[in-house]
Amino acid sequence: MKKYIFLLALGFTASVAQSQEISDAMHYAQDNLNGTARFRAMGGAFGALGGDLSSLNVNPAGSAVFTNNQMTLTLSNFDTKNKSNYFGSTTSEKNNSFDLNQAGAVFVFNNKNPNSNWKKISLGVNYENIKNFDNGFFSAGTNPNNSIGDYFLSYANNSNNGAPVPQEFVNTNPGESISDLYSFLGSNLPNNQYPNLNGFAAQQAFLGYQGFIIDAVDETNNNSPYISNVPNGGDYYQENSIYSTGYNGKLSFNAATSYNDKLYIGLNLNSHFTDFHKSSTFFEENNAPLTNDYTVTRLSFENDLYTYGTGFSFQLGAIAKVSDEIRLGLAYESSTWYKLNDELSQRLFAVSSATNADDTNDVVNPQIVNIYEPYKLQTPSKLTGSFAYVFGKSGLISVDYAIKDYSNTKFKPENDPYFNDLNNDMNSILDTTGELRIGAEYKIDALSLRAGYRYEQSPYKNSVTIGDLTGYSAGLGYSFGSTKVDLAYSYAKRNSQQAFFNQGFTDGASIESINNNVSVTLLFEL
Repeated sequence: MKKYIFLLALGFTASVAQSQEISDAMHYAQDNLNGTARFRAMGGAFGALGGDLSSLNVNPAGSAVFTNNQMTLTLSNFDTKNKSNYFGSTTSEKNNSFDLNQAGAVFVFNNKNPNSNWKKISLGVNYENIKNFDNGFFSAGTNPNNSIGDYFLSYANNSNNGAPVPQEFVNTNPGESISDLYSFLGSNLPNNQYPNLNGFAAQQAFLGYQGFIIDAVDETNNNSPYISNVPNGGDYYQENSIYSTGYNGKLSFNAATSYNDKLYIGLNLNSHFTDFHKSSTFFEENNAPLTNDYTVTRLSFENDLYTYGTGFSFQLGAIAKVSDEIRLGLAYESSTWYKLNDELSQRLFAVSSATNADDTNDVVNPQIVNIYEPYKLQTPSKLTGSFAYVFGKSGLISVDYAIKDYSNTKFKPENDPYFNDLNNDMNSILDTTGELRIGAEYKIDALSLRAGYRYEQSPYKNSVTIGDLTGYSAGLGYSFGSTKVDLAYSYAKRNSQQAFFNQGFTDGASIESINNNVSVTLLFEL
């Protein structure tokens, strides 16, 4: 039995090890519907309309529709409820946060040359929190079949090109601490002797071994396979908690022009920056009968992930005023090229029991932060076609349809064997999606009434890992002349299947996520 408590705080750079998953890519490939209250109330269907700061995120030609300089500020309340079902047990978790999620301005410069058909140029700058990461999940239930022990066992037995992780990488030498060996694994694997052994994989085997979750069949054999010390014959009560904070921000620099007030053309250059914290805790307890040999009766496995980085994208768009009533829009949004950094720390606490013996505690807490090499992520591009019908000054109906091929999502460098396998998985698992947005507005003097609908297909071919999204919205606005106030409420629902771990132990919960958001926008004509 191995019993360790380590308090040494160290940090190191993991030059090769990776821990990215497809779900990590989806954090950045998918956006929430954020923006001004008017934009959200109308379901984001602004590709053929323009005239709103957030419309620039759909079609950059929209700034040339403005007739006056404008500035907007938007405050939003994000309320998220995640209902989990795990082996028939239902739990729920709520999260509520406030955010100044939009701020921007547009400046219109009219061409005073009466002989020119180019009527004006508009320049704009707009910030939006395109995705709020503040969220929480809690799942609990009794698993009759599988234990998290299989997670550690999978890494231990299959991570060395299908062979077991060598004993030398899971067992400390005399005078060597867990922190020393854990740090070595992250910063020195693979090496010439073990070119196929990933440092992250070796660390998972190491944690399981030092926590007595797994053990070698023959500790005298460096290449011995491993077995689990979690007993069979009982039920496994399990809890999984995930809490995240952070944001994915987008700062857009816009330029657009109007030709004869019939054709509007625009360009966005976008700077992205992200800051994401995720803390997860998995707890397991089993009721298997005790034996004379020690077996694991309960454990807690904690992971803290911090991802930060920057990115770049661009957008091109055009709006055609076919008649006084009809507008058509077409916009292209490039891939976003991110450069990201990951930092990961892990802790494992386990209790082992035997008949007629005291419980023993195994605490594996290296207090090491894995600082991985920066890597790149390329999200898919998007093409949006739009139609709008304007009823004079009394109202309008607008429709957007966007296409996005998630199978083009890529981690880089692509010649990295881990990323190459992950990219191949995304190419086969992810799909091309369509997103429909419909918005309407009706004006009664200074009062505007708005409503919207949004439907987005699942990015997964199985439509289960992440399901389709359905959303509804409504709002109103009031004009005080050069100052306007807009209010919006939006609702969105999406189901997903959340696997707790990506290997060995892949059981997970069915999640029903409901987002209720309220936004208030102040608009000033300058």
